[in-house]
Amino acid sequence: MARAFLFVLDSFGIGGAPDAEAYGDLGANTLGHIAEQCAAGLADRADLRKGPLALPHMQSLGLAEAALTATGDLPAGWTLTSRPRGIHGAASEVSHGKDTPSGHWEIAGQPVMFDWGYFPDDGPAFSDELVSAIVSEAGLPGILGNCHASGTEIIARLGEEHIKTGKPICYTSSDSVFQIAAHEETFGLERLIELCQIVRKLVDPLNIGRVIARPFVGSVKAGFDRTGNRRDFSVPPPGPTLLDQVSESGHRVFAVGKIGDIYAHQGVTDVRKASGNPALFEATLKATQDAQDGDLVFTNFVDFDMLYGHRRDVAGYAAALEALDAMLPRFAKLLKRGDLVIMTADHGCDPTWRGTDHTRERVPVLGFGPGIAPRDIGVRSTYADIGATLAQHLGLPATGNGRSFL
Repeated sequence: MARAFLFVLDSFGIGGAPDAEAYGDLGANTLGHIAEQCAAGLADRADLRKGPLALPHMQSLGLAEAALTATGDLPAGWTLTSRPRGIHGAASEVSHGKDTPSGHWEIAGQPVMFDWGYFPDDGPAFSDELVSAIVSEAGLPGILGNCHASGTEIIARLGEEHIKTGKPICYTSSDSVFQIAAHEETFGLERLIELCQIVRKLVDPLNIGRVIARPFVGSVKAGFDRTGNRRDFSVPPPGPTLLDQVSESGHRVFAVGKIGDIYAHQGVTDVRKASGNPALFEATLKATQDAQDGDLVFTNFVDFDMLYGHRRDVAGYAAALEALDAMLPRFAKLLKRGDLVIMTADHGCDPTWRGTDHTRERVPVLGFGPGIAPRDIGVRSTYADIGATLAQHLGLPATGNGRSFL
């Protein structure tokens, strides 16, 4: 029996979603627009990167072919590979919304066919009733923020007041999310986690997907920095996922990064926490060395979305892609014959697009491993085909959603 590896390059869309217009994202293309700016020299940064976008290992698997399949266009400066050495194609999302839980759950075999709750754009984001309940149940002097905001911006703006008053900074975004930022030392990390657990229960009736703890450190003089102790409190997936199938079969599910939080720790047997793509990659290497036949190693590489997509940092996004691509050979050396690796994404976050929201896009599907035959799988009608494929590879029954492309 072989092993399975699932890597989500968080927000690495490749354009072409058939329903993009309904989300205000017609024309969004994370890969395409990054490559375009790199080819034009607009993503050159002396201390970071220079020149056309270069992802030789992903390109050798068929990333250019996947992009062409998704949109009808090749990324700027790229050519087709004469003989792609991996499974390659694209997938469209059927879930409602374009957020992290929806994309991940659909990848693992459970599309989200209901509508999430969202907080209003105009005026206070949270109702007086909700704020009053939070303040009362958590014993708080009040809250700060209560608006749509960028996490780094609102911490810089309200961090000093938060430290002086003890009021946590509460904000949301275009996702179905309630975020709480607090200073690890003056407010306390454990207290922040407890507050998030209280808020999680209070927003359940509103169908909010995630409550996120956003701890930070520093001072107004030295500046504030978010730490790696982020925690996501998600509602459980709507049904059994690939993770449940693997764990119930008696094998291990290594959840690297925020995977455990995204699935509300359902089906997860082994949590490997790390902060930042390089550390996540090292944690993945360690999990790979520990994994046995029948196990699943599942990693979310969050920096693409959190640090570069939402902040509309094209050069940073390009450099992070190139850095991860350069790491892949180290991982490939640890693979055994029969192992299957699938690299994909959960949505887009085009750093050239208006606003700071995710973008509705198709995602790449790249598969490889010793003895895995390369093939063109075209455009899959749902991300759930990925979960169905990995289930078949591991000899497990399908969840009922998606079709294997093996």
